[in-house]
Amino acid sequence: MAPAIAPFGSWKSPLSARMIAEGATRLFEPMLLDGAAWWVEMRPKEGGRYVVVRRDAGGRMQDVVPAPFNARTRVHEYGGGACLPVADGVFFVHFADQRLYRIDGTGAPKPVTPDGRLRYADFVWDAQRSRLIAVEEDHRAKGECVNRLAAVYPNDGGRSVTLAEGRDFYSSPRLSPDGSQFAWLEWNHPDMPWDAAGLHVATVRADGSLGKRVRVAGGPKESCAQPEWSPDGVLHFVSDRTDWWNLYRYRSGRVEQLTDLEAEFTHPQWVFRMSFYDFDGPRRIVCAYAKDAVRTLATLDTRTLRLTTIETPYTAVGYLRVSGGRAIFVGGAPDRPSAVVTLDLATGRTEELRRASAIDLDRAYISAPESVEFPTTGGLTAHGVYYPPRNPDFAAPEGEKPPLMVMVHGGPISVNSCELLMGVQYYTSRGIAVFDVNYGGSTSYGRKYRERLYGRWGVVDVDDACSGAKFLAEAGRVDGKRLGITGGSAGGYTVLSCLAFRKVFAAGASHFGVSDCEALAKDSHKFESHDLDRLIAPYPARRDVYVERSPIHHVDGLSCPVIFFQGLEDKIVPPDQAERMVAALRKKGLPVAYVAFAGEQHGFRKSENILRAIEDEFYFFSRIFRFTPADALEPVPIENL
Repeated sequence: MAPAIAPFGSWKSPLSARMIAEGATRLFEPMLLDGAAWWVEMRPKEGGRYVVVRRDAGGRMQDVVPAPFNARTRVHEYGGGACLPVADGVFFVHFADQRLYRIDGTGAPKPVTPDGRLRYADFVWDAQRSRLIAVEEDHRAKGECVNRLAAVYPNDGGRSVTLAEGRDFYSSPRLSPDGSQFAWLEWNHPDMPWDAAGLHVATVRADGSLGKRVRVAGGPKESCAQPEWSPDGVLHFVSDRTDWWNLYRYRSGRVEQLTDLEAEFTHPQWVFRMSFYDFDGPRRIVCAYAKDAVRTLATLDTRTLRLTTIETPYTAVGYLRVSGGRAIFVGGAPDRPSAVVTLDLATGRTEELRRASAIDLDRAYISAPESVEFPTTGGLTAHGVYYPPRNPDFAAPEGEKPPLMVMVHGGPISVNSCELLMGVQYYTSRGIAVFDVNYGGSTSYGRKYRERLYGRWGVVDVDDACSGAKFLAEAGRVDGKRLGITGGSAGGYTVLSCLAFRKVFAAGASHFGVSDCEALAKDSHKFESHDLDRLIAPYPARRDVYVERSPIHHVDGLSCPVIFFQGLEDKIVPPDQAERMVAALRKKGLPVAYVAFAGEQHGFRKSENILRAIEDEFYFFSRIFRFTPADALEPVPIENL
């Protein structure tokens, strides 16, 4: 049957927003222990609850953490590393009170730490001393919280003993297999861990305290990540000392480089417990490295340093762990959603234990990504991924070009994932082209590419987003008069900056985006409280630059409609950042819409709110770009339209 002729944007898609929202489970931190697989699920249908799941060797699956418990930590506010399975149960942090709990054979969670204002994350079990070692974040005193490394004794009332303190931040506590050595990462303001995290190692005394400490690597212009001990007690880590995050080891007092690729063997540490390599015995490392936002699985022979690709269908790989001849990871690809995957290292056979989405979208409707390099300001080249409209049931009228939605990732030091993104396919299957821009500052292109953004956030990202959109329009692939842009958090800031400082886009959507850089510098949580010193300028000494880069102070430059989405419990980008912009646009008489969600923090986790955000954004752009959606969408109040 010949496709029906209909304008771009008005195509009927088999992929609904409800399907996306109700199936938008997120998967984290898979682990293998005694033949069983463990992982964490964030479930929108349960109000965004984080659940620890166990699948035994026989294939039986169970929720280990019962409702209403929510296994999520607030250390660094972004969390991660909130649970740790052990031989006779599991430890986890409950989001509501941030106390540490334990579940043993009875299945009932029992509190380990006393009620108070201590938070924990990134656990390791010290079996010799029957204790947990973790990052401890202390909120008991006024002012900035205190971070340290601590040992928690579950059998002694949750007593906490400090192991290391004095630095602004700690992460990645790792104990050697024989329990005699201990490694960790630390860094200070104004650095973020991807700027200058230092790797340290110390002996562990008989009483459990730390002895002599040695700085192994890291410092100005060098970021270390993911320290791990091999089964034979050799410390390994990732460093970007040669511009790219490559693998290294430390033995006999010397640092040895194991890989030398223009690729990244890790990712910026926004959350705890990220893992991109592990050991299949002392002589083989299983690893996942990224190049141009695509991750490849491989093995590394630690004697010959030969890197051998493992052929799998997955191009997005994270949280990689290895045990008993099996690897487990969260993997996805452009034609399949992310899943918890096991890999038999002997046969190469993979098995998906749990998919993030139950949606089985016919491949005929899936838009395949195209890597794009495009010229940008200063004679440089930037990167992105283009998704053309795709729906076999429809074709556009002759001569019509599709609207373009530029999607801007957060971070800003992050990267778009090369996997099946249902939010992208929602647009492309309705006839809207999408461009996922990896502007200067994004990861997987080397440290120098990341550092393009230093001192120039709100300039480089804006230039690249605009240049990418114009590049596609000038190539005749999209309608240059119907360019939209959307992004969340730091991506929302780029959206608002593009609209305030450039005249490229016809409309924008900001999801919990930054509008006032000065307010963010003054009000942000500890983890990011000095990040802007590097991304913009030292504050308050260069307050003028903050004013210059803040969209809230340049509303006069805005001349197009904007929709805002905001969680009312957001501690990272508070609601005031959106509400002041809404008021300013309302006063100016520009079309503006504001959608606020009670009970949501930074990012939306409840299925009903995810649904509304998807549909409301699409409805908003349909009104601005003047196409009629095929779906019956609830109208969004748009003032001044």
